[in-house]
Amino acid sequence: MSGLNMNLFEKFGIEPNNEDYYKMAFMHGSYATVHGIKYDYERLEFLGDSILNMLVSEYLYKKYPKYGEGKLTKLRANFVCQTALIHYSHDLGLKDYLKVSVDEMNLTDNEVLSITSDIFESFLGALFLDQGFAFTKRFIAKIIFVYIDEEKVFFHDYKSKIKEYCDSHEMKIRYELLEEHGVPHDKTFVMAIYLDNEEMGIGKGKNKKEAEQSAAKEAIMNLTMIR
Repeated sequence: MSGLNMNLFEKFGIEPNNEDYYKMAFMHGSYATVHGIKYDYERLEFLGDSILNMLVSEYLYKKYPKYGEGKLTKLRANFVCQTALIHYSHDLGLKDYLKVSVDEMNLTDNEVLSITSDIFESFLGALFLDQGFAFTKRFIAKIIFVYIDEEKVFFHDYKSKIKEYCDSHEMKIRYELLEEHGVPHDKTFVMAIYLDNEEMGIGKGKNKKEAEQSAAKEAIMNLTMIR
């Protein structure tokens, strides 16, 4: 994976005021540790996450004036979930600018995907600090609001699907937290799903609900194979 270069700015029409923000946005902790660098993208990711949620919330609020809080929350989740962030990040080719020491840290493919979603948010954080709110909003409009208008589905409610299956087969569902690691604002949760006390899937996510959805998805796949 190549480092940051001028193509990033040309590609997105950015006239940078401070290039250091962008260097930080693509600096994974593994690379920083190996090379003795004192910063990584986590603080920018925290900022970008807040900006993303706020701007998507505002757009949905104005687009759907008759929707209540619950429906708006579910709709927003579809466009800010990890699957969506990975999609946006791939659309933009952000991984080409990522600095991560995969070999040294033995990162799995799933962890690399998680990083891919992280750098979309850290890039938004860098854009906001360097270019300001209006530029960042226009950028998000081009990348995300078009998908909202198309009603693209990124998030599938696998928990509801597995619940319907278990209700019809009189089976009990239980989720269990297996692991939790990371800094407070950037944690990874590992959840297992049990059907009648038999483990049927394990999933990871940035919060417990996302990890449960991932575990439920795996359980559905396993049930399909069993049948």
